[in-house]
Amino acid sequence: MQIKPVFGVIAILSALASGSMAVSAPALADQMAKPAIVYSTGGKFDGSFNQSAFDGAERFKSEFNMEYREFELRNDTQSQQAIRTFAREGRDPVVVIGFQQASALAEVAPEFPETRFAIVDMVVDRPNLQSIVFREHEGSYIVGMLAAMASKSGVIGAVGGMDIPLIRRMTCGYELGARSVNGEADVLVNFAGTTGAAWNDPIRGAELATTQIGKGADVVLQLAGGTGLGVLQASADAGVLGIGSDSNQNGLHARSILTSMVKHVDVAVYEAFRTALDGTWQPGIRSLGLAEGGIDWALDENNRDLITAEMETAANQAKADIVSGKIAIHDYMTDNTCPN
Repeated sequence: MQIKPVFGVIAILSALASGSMAVSAPALADQMAKPAIVYSTGGKFDGSFNQSAFDGAERFKSEFNMEYREFELRNDTQSQQAIRTFAREGRDPVVVIGFQQASALAEVAPEFPETRFAIVDMVVDRPNLQSIVFREHEGSYIVGMLAAMASKSGVIGAVGGMDIPLIRRMTCGYELGARSVNGEADVLVNFAGTTGAAWNDPIRGAELATTQIGKGADVVLQLAGGTGLGVLQASADAGVLGIGSDSNQNGLHARSILTSMVKHVDVAVYEAFRTALDGTWQPGIRSLGLAEGGIDWALDENNRDLITAEMETAANQAKADIVSGKIAIHDYMTDNTCPN
């Protein structure tokens, strides 16, 4: 079994670019796509990560008039069985959501070499598998800037779900973005837990947000899936600003959500389904950030009045500078540290 953690993505991408790890798609282009998706724990209507994946599957269904199968994990132990069942049914491609399913997918994929698989948020090395990862720290840097610009207290918060390097990558980007506009910003960071249950506990999310608000935070970012719904609710109840993540959550609480750090899992799922259908699907690694439209920040009618012209200009300039390379954001995944 070969599972490469996401922090190894940069090195792998460099190797791919140089041709030293060239991969080619199996001869599957003539197969009709019969897609399936296995959601992570927390349910497909978590208002965040899974729901974005669901939106991508629904977009594919609408555009191509093609049904797909789906399964919502109640716990991680169901993953291997769900993936194997879809493969045995002839489903292709089978897309799995979340790093927790990497081990299960690494076991099942070799059993079905003619089936195309994809995983979001982890790299698994198999010739019939596509790994889709995101440069989340690019987006969290921008919303960190906006949080610091909106804050009156100089204290902002972030509540993560499961304490893993992937989420710390985002909290680090958030801190760096905040301090790029206010070097004295106080950034509070807490995590809901160390198991998969940390993604589906809105009460715990509300408790952590309330604690941060009690310490002066007047803007709180949620990075916790279903748990994050509690973060946003507690922020709205306290009269402070929340920041959404994964999906555009700006409309959840009127005039209470500053913006959302959008991670386009919907695009990843849609493209995995579409390319399998049109014969352009490829195994290997896809890395999506601001430049590829995989990451962004959300501005719409729900938060238009909360974002000043100065904030919008600063965010858009930072986005352009990150895409051009003028701003290089430290990636926590490279050394598991976040510079102050």
